[in-house]
Amino acid sequence: MGLDKLKGLAGQPSATTWIIPGVIIAVSVLIAFGGDFGREWLRYDRVWISQGEIWRLLTGHFAHLSGSHLILNSAGLLLVWYLVGASYSLRSWTLIILVSLATIDAAFWVLNPNLHWYVGMSGLLHGLLAAGIVARLRPLNGETILLLLLLSAKIGWEQAAGPVPGSVSTSGGPVVVDAHLYGALGGILGAVLARIRVRPKRTI
Repeated sequence: MGLDKLKGLAGQPSATTWIIPGVIIAVSVLIAFGGDFGREWLRYDRVWISQGEIWRLLTGHFAHLSGSHLILNSAGLLLVWYLVGASYSLRSWTLIILVSLATIDAAFWVLNPNLHWYVGMSGLLHGLLAAGIVARLRPLNGETILLLLLLSAKIGWEQAAGPVPGSVSTSGGPVVVDAHLYGALGGILGAVLARIRVRPKRTI
């Protein structure tokens, strides 16, 4: 199945919504220019967050291990956006992103107390894809089912057996697979909240 067929999942994202991946990649590139110092100062770091450096809860998702890690994540973001970027408005996507990031951070803090640091947008990517799939459940079609099965199989594999083969070498460091699970759950929650927020009020 080619990209042209999968594009039918949500149509072509508007120029306005492409602002979101553009901003995410631009911020990530700026952080990358900071080198090791920037990554150390901006990554999710449990010790420093506990001492008040709460900006790390946000910036950690846009810092990367290396240039190859950034390129890999950026390519993944563009592909995800190509497939599902038209599923929501700019405001709804902003809400979904914030909910996804908050879910990942909260889950890390509560469920992964031994996770000392984390960088990368892969958790967010899973959240965006999950939210896009939620938007396409009605009416359900074969392409949406395929994406749902692929996402579920990937997360299921990671939870049972660890990182997908090759992901550690391509990212250049350890892969925190729980971020993918938490991101997907956050994306689903964000999608539900977005639908509630835009639902028109009933008139009496």
